[in-house]
Amino acid sequence: MSTLRSEARLHESVSEITRLLEKHRVLDTLTHRQEGPKRDLLEHLQHRQNLAELHAKVKTLHPADVAHVLETLPLDERLLVWQQVGTEHMGEVLIEVSDTVRESLIEQTDRQSLVSALATLDADDLAYLADAVPEDLFRDVSRLLDARERSWLQESIAYPEDRIGSLMSREVTFIREQQTIEEVLGYLRSLGELPEQTDRLFVVDARHVLRGALPLERLLLHAPGLLTSAIMDPDVRSFRPEEPAQQAANAFERYDLVSAPVIDERGKLIGRLTVDAVMDFVRLAAERRALERAGLRGEEDLFASIWDSARNRAPWLFINLLTAFFASRVIGVFEETIAGLVALATLMPIVASVGGNTGNQTIALVIRGLALDQVSGDNVRHMLLKEVTVSLVNGLMWGGMMGLFAFTIYRSLPLGLVMMSAVVLNLLVAALVGVAVPLLLHRAGRDPAQGASVLLTFTTDSMGFFLFLGLAKLFLV
Repeated sequence: MSTLRSEARLHESVSEITRLLEKHRVLDTLTHRQEGPKRDLLEHLQHRQNLAELHAKVKTLHPADVAHVLETLPLDERLLVWQQVGTEHMGEVLIEVSDTVRESLIEQTDRQSLVSALATLDADDLAYLADAVPEDLFRDVSRLLDARERSWLQESIAYPEDRIGSLMSREVTFIREQQTIEEVLGYLRSLGELPEQTDRLFVVDARHVLRGALPLERLLLHAPGLLTSAIMDPDVRSFRPEEPAQQAANAFERYDLVSAPVIDERGKLIGRLTVDAVMDFVRLAAERRALERAGLRGEEDLFASIWDSARNRAPWLFINLLTAFFASRVIGVFEETIAGLVALATLMPIVASVGGNTGNQTIALVIRGLALDQVSGDNVRHMLLKEVTVSLVNGLMWGGMMGLFAFTIYRSLPLGLVMMSAVVLNLLVAALVGVAVPLLLHRAGRDPAQGASVLLTFTTDSMGFFLFLGLAKLFLV
């Protein structure tokens, strides 16, 4: 219920800001129609009342909600709302928005305001924004950090974004294995507050080597005189900073983790990975895969300029055009066959469409299996055999139905048999391509989702036309 109320408040806030922006547009239009003292009066009214009301509304919102509002607005209105965000909250908002929207906001913000905004962030958050901020400005902001945080910042940005090191936080609470529960409780009280997502404390020895983890509830359920080493979990899932972030995401999902320690090659505790950072990585990776499957090169601002959007979509559209041209040439080879039996022209799109749908289903399953680390060299053969068998069963069932349909409409048993055979064969092709394309892309070090749909459509269309028209030429014409 609280989530529903939160969503309702967010929608209400978006509607209120939209109303204020509409009011601003009306006043702005009226201002430009007036001359002399009336124009000055309207300008005063516009800036002192409407913008003040907008500023007050934006100020009440959580940075994540402000980010959501900015994502929903066209560029000119987005900038107007962004100007109402104080520099003390700008940095937090920049963290929440998408990459493309963040880029547009940074371009429209003066240098001094950006420095002031980024100065409010800690080293972890600055590392997250490192790629978006101009290099010289980033250096100026990093100089404001103390030596320890600056060292941590440089270490964090050295890791690629798909590695655990880029996601880990230095905010980690650790205790010694020879401390008693009473001493640990006293230490926690002296801290005043714990880092977010703290569900357990990490136990280290005198050399700072990780020895285990102590869930917080055990501090309350055991006698104060017990040593932490007596009640800790010695078997704790830990990660190395150079390991793939997807590997950590799989472990967090499998073991229901809230936090996990990050250690170096000597086993020393150097940081912490939390579920919120992992969720952000999973969400961004899923969004990127969805866009790449559609042939987009990366994130695209919903309200980006026409030129930027067209340029982002162009590469795979060009490839799709080439593949479509190839498919059309396949049809061209059988022009005489189609001319001899016009019914072929109405039926062949069905063969291609069914194959494309089957292949997309297979691709989705294989990509999911790769993401969850469920696909290995030992089970690829079994997976391929299973997908081929499923396609064969579906081909016989739905191909038989399409063959019956063709026979009923055109009163030709040979045409019905050709239709069924083409559907069965194209579904088998779709299964092979649906398994092979993601695996080959993955082995080549590419994202399995990138362009897989375009390559599949090209293959199933071309082979669907070739199989159906080829069989028709052999047995019908």
